[in-house]
Amino acid sequence: MLGMVQKLDQKLPVANEYLLLSGGVREGVVDLDLDELNIYARGTDYDMDFTLLVPALKLHDRNQPVTLDMRHSALCHSWLSLRLFDEGTISKWKDCCTIVDHINGATNYFFSPTKVADWFYDSIRIVLSEIQKKPQRGMPKVEKVEKNGTIISIILGVGSSRMLYDIVPVVSFKGWPAVAQSWLMENHFWDGKITEEEVISGFYLVPACSYKGRKDNEWRLSFARSEVQLKKCISGSLMQAYQACKAIIIKLLSRPKAISPYHLRSMMLWACDRLPANYLAQEDYAAHFLLGLIDDLQHCLVNKMCPNYFIPQCNMLEHLSEETVMLHARKLSSVRSDPTEHLRTAIEHVKAANRLTLELQRRGSTTSIPSPQSDGGDANQPDDRLAKKLQQLVTENPGKSISVFINPDDVTRPHFRIDDKFF
Repeated sequence: MLGMVQKLDQKLPVANEYLLLSGGVREGVVDLDLDELNIYARGTDYDMDFTLLVPALKLHDRNQPVTLDMRHSALCHSWLSLRLFDEGTISKWKDCCTIVDHINGATNYFFSPTKVADWFYDSIRIVLSEIQKKPQRGMPKVEKVEKNGTIISIILGVGSSRMLYDIVPVVSFKGWPAVAQSWLMENHFWDGKITEEEVISGFYLVPACSYKGRKDNEWRLSFARSEVQLKKCISGSLMQAYQACKAIIIKLLSRPKAISPYHLRSMMLWACDRLPANYLAQEDYAAHFLLGLIDDLQHCLVNKMCPNYFIPQCNMLEHLSEETVMLHARKLSSVRSDPTEHLRTAIEHVKAANRLTLELQRRGSTTSIPSPQSDGGDANQPDDRLAKKLQQLVTENPGKSISVFINPDDVTRPHFRIDDKFF
């Protein structure tokens, strides 16, 4: 599909590299605002969820550090002038820019996240319409295509499984932003476990603005590629505690939208820097870690302070009102007083979603209604294998960078890369 989007108007880079992350945007795998997203429920709407970062522009030919134009933006955010790119790129993308004329007569084109998202959604709709006119055997069924703010959410029916992809148009950079340069000078929990080159191999601009920023101009810095590398250095018991805490807060603190799972992820990384490595390595301390994460979150709320891990001078809770933080702090106090009950409730929600998935799959296998996207053959079994293979690919390679290379001239042959190995 993305190969066909590239062919549509040649806007996307021909040789592109997508970053595939396990978990949807609602799971906090990327720092994006969740208040514009429609609510999808696991079990009811989908069975597996992924986030796919798709570079609309790439700037991979410069040495670090990368200096961005942050004069108009809050910390962690930037406008992006197409002056950094060649005339051909400006010509292709100027319809997705806001235009600023200078006194000296020069015109500056600023890459607009909202216009890029509109173009991307329209292009995907056109391509899917073409694909559906000529269905092929075994092709996944498109259950839903929706634009959620600047994110395009697609649910594919693959056999009896439903896969949610949150597709995010991004700008991809090699190197490291100058604004995060001082972070590299500090001591970190991953020192000696992975190399600095692995951590600072690149970063993104994602389509999200600050609380008072201009939505049509402002992008947010994202270190998703670095976070994939850092996860390699986090113990299994701490990750278990993080997943449990995330399951609790997603339900409890969902209204009003103030705390996202990404805030929790940032706090976990700060805890890794703060606490002794031998303590965090304890395999049977998951319960201790869960209580610690709840306490850290409570501390952040009461002080209205949650620094971005990579740019600590950026407080991600700064815009919240006192009323909102105290409301969430009181809710979290109830969790801390009886964490077992809240965790049990979260586990029951997961079990209920799994039961619903199994029931829907059982019904699908007994009714055997041919998909309108297929030619009526029994493609359920191989399609299920495809879905399970992709899930297996992600779950068997925790903390590894999974990229997908697609040749737009031959979209039938995707190539996966896990860290430095291709297959």
